[in-house]
Amino acid sequence: MSQDTPDLVDFADIEAAQERLDDPSVVKHTPVERSTTFESMTEAEEVSLKLEHLQWTGSFKTRGAYNKIRACLEDGDVDGVVAASAGNHAQGVALAATTLGVESTIVMPRNAPQTKIDATRGYGATVELVGRDFQAAMSHAQELTEGTTAEFVHAYDDPAIVAGQGTLGVEMYEDAPSVDTVVVPIGGGGLVSGIATAFADLAPETRVVGVQADGAATVPDSLDKGVPQTLDSVDTIADGIATGGISELTLSIIERHVDEVVTVTNSEIADAVILLMERAKQVVEGAGAAAVAAMLSDDLDVAGEHVMPLLCGGNLDMTMLRAVLVHTLTRRKQILRLRVHIEDRPGKMAELSEVIADHDANIQTVRHDRALEDLDVGEAYLIFQVETSGAGHAENIIESIADHGYQVDVVNRVSTDRPVDV
Repeated sequence: MSQDTPDLVDFADIEAAQERLDDPSVVKHTPVERSTTFESMTEAEEVSLKLEHLQWTGSFKTRGAYNKIRACLEDGDVDGVVAASAGNHAQGVALAATTLGVESTIVMPRNAPQTKIDATRGYGATVELVGRDFQAAMSHAQELTEGTTAEFVHAYDDPAIVAGQGTLGVEMYEDAPSVDTVVVPIGGGGLVSGIATAFADLAPETRVVGVQADGAATVPDSLDKGVPQTLDSVDTIADGIATGGISELTLSIIERHVDEVVTVTNSEIADAVILLMERAKQVVEGAGAAAVAAMLSDDLDVAGEHVMPLLCGGNLDMTMLRAVLVHTLTRRKQILRLRVHIEDRPGKMAELSEVIADHDANIQTVRHDRALEDLDVGEAYLIFQVETSGAGHAENIIESIADHGYQVDVVNRVSTDRPVDV
């Protein structure tokens, strides 16, 4: 993109969106909370968590959707709206449309979390389940509007959507006018585009950092090549930012107003989700935790700064929460899987169980494994899954088993892989 490309969204558009977002039952000013824990972990002077996940729908998405639909109503009659989403945009469009008296149809992938499907219907939308990914849902949603007067509400490729999301940038500035760095998750780029446009006008000296999940990162490659890049598939637990593509509109704004883009791994996102629960008492989804993950990573230096990471979504699927918990507890060795080589005769399981119990550790599961080529006749492995208080406790258990004459190996495997519901 050329830096000379005219602005398709400017601060006046954001101000107009603010005037439209005049119903606090649809969009409210979300709070900011200081985190001394994250200050200590990052050496930042001050960390202000912007708690947008406490928005009515659990996400910022209602801002853009409401601005878009209300702007369409100002221009004339709207014969319904159609959108494609696996969750947060779906709920934002549904709430906005219902509040404004407009019928909405939301196309969602078949593997979208049931809680998000139910919530979207609860806000008054008709939900159609199509395909197994966001791209399939998007294609069908666009087909639904062909030959009709229904308005398609894109998740990010629309100036009205970007301007609506930009109202969050104004809030962030009002919450902390002297903030040095704001950290914003990126999926399709509508959120970071709106926020960056707001800060470009209100506080151009503030650094705007965008964050993508590395398994769905399109912005770095798009910036390198100067045109939007797309991915055939994505691999991230942060389904809210797993669009697999950006648009010419959002890329042009990112080029102009976003200072830096970093990526974070599934493990970094999972750790951030758990840290936010433990230390900040905030329950956020993967996309919502991505900004904190970036702030804690080696790729982003915020030492000595006042930094504001944006927690943009709180619709955490319980299945994903379980996966994230198991992943993090396994990495911390609070869930410990041990393989112990034994002579396969009575009493060995009881003996080893007593060794573990002497350390006040709880055995969750245990099984024999005899059908392995490296075992001789009369040998077996016992596979224990044990709850511990942490790495030190785990090491004491391992040493004690070894001191009793057993060969013991840690066989923890950590993964947050799962089907992505964009």
